[in-house]
Amino acid sequence: MVTLVAQLSSGKGSWAQVTSLIKAAKWDAIYLLCNEYSYKNFDIDPKAAIKIAFDENKAFENYEKLAKFFKTSIKDFEVALNISSGTGLEHMAIISAMLKAGLGLRFVTMHLGELKEFELLNEKYIPEENDNDEL
Repeated sequence: MVTLVAQLSSGKGSWAQVTSLIKAAKWDAIYLLCNEYSYKNFDIDPKAAIKIAFDENKAFENYEKLAKFFKTSIKDFEVALNISSGTGLEHMAIISAMLKAGLGLRFVTMHLGELKEFELLNEKYIPEENDNDEL
């Protein structure tokens, strides 16, 4: 499959979503970016996932550390990312760190019990011949 990176912070129902994502596929590796509370209280076997402490108040410092960590730890070209939990500042730092590490992103979530991906190009890229009249 691919590596899963998920934000595990605040947000109603977000822990259940992350747990469902973990169980939804056979991931090569799983990294959970946790605030202080989730780091201490989200119970998971260390062999199943690696929890990484992420302090929103130190987002800029965390960004640099995360970029270095991702670059050396993740061997895939792209990762599956879930940021349904957390804050905008955390999300920006995480996404920026992944891009700085040279990783492609696939945004994933659970929807109606299924693993779903938000496709970046879900429309035709090249218009059909008869569509040229509309340009």
